[in-house]
Amino acid sequence: MAAKKKLTFEERLAQVEVLIGEMENGTLPLEDALKRYEEGMNTLTVLEKELQSAQQRLTVLRKAADGTEEEIPLEVE
Repeated sequence: MAAKKKLTFEERLAQVEVLIGEMENGTLPLEDALKRYEEGMNTLTVLEKELQSAQQRLTVLRKAADGTEEEIPLEVE
């Protein structure tokens, strides 16, 4: 069995956009729409975790006044 390619953040986001488009189209049977919704929510959870991880990685270390290192998260504007 071939290994699944790990999707990038952008590829997962594109998947969610396709799922949203399919559901907004209004032509899916209810059961298919529910499956797409569940798939989209699962993908969004993964995306949120990736964003949180990226935010943690963007932490700047700075020397505190007493000489110990203090982690300061980058400000998101």
